[in-house]
Amino acid sequence: MALVKAVRGFSPRFGKNCYLADNCTIIGDVETGDDCSIWFNVVLRGDVNSIRIGNRVNVQDNSVMHCTFEKTTIEIGSNVSIGHNVIVHGAHIGDNVLVGMGAILMDDVVVGSNSIIAAGAVLLEKTRVEPGTIYAGVPARRIKDIDSQQFGEMMARHAGNYVRYAGWYREQP
Repeated sequence: MALVKAVRGFSPRFGKNCYLADNCTIIGDVETGDDCSIWFNVVLRGDVNSIRIGNRVNVQDNSVMHCTFEKTTIEIGSNVSIGHNVIVHGAHIGDNVLVGMGAILMDDVVVGSNSIIAAGAVLLEKTRVEPGTIYAGVPARRIKDIDSQQFGEMMARHAGNYVRYAGWYREQP
């Protein structure tokens, strides 16, 4: 069973139809929207500031979210996929965003909607990712523009797939 723990008077709150993997850890001031999935070994530490997650967001295996005390918060839009082994530290992510495996988003990063953060990218503090772009590298830089409408539609399908995957696990004893 997932470890869901109150701290400093804050208890995590979840929307409808969310899936929490057996060994994920969710602490403190964390709120999710509906149809979210928090996968194996994920840690969402809302102990020092808030983490807000929209609808149809999947946070994949081994990812970590945390903030800087009294300085940064995390805000994640809807239809967002956070890949395996991602670190989000005090960053804001818009709607319809794919964050590739192993990416790192530091304090005060803002990722515009309909964007891709490539696997392994490192977004340094205060990086601004324009909507409809791909960022990659260390440190990450703008690689190219993408068709925001087509990408938004693809991300909605991807988010729907993770709602389906979560259903497979809820069906198990």
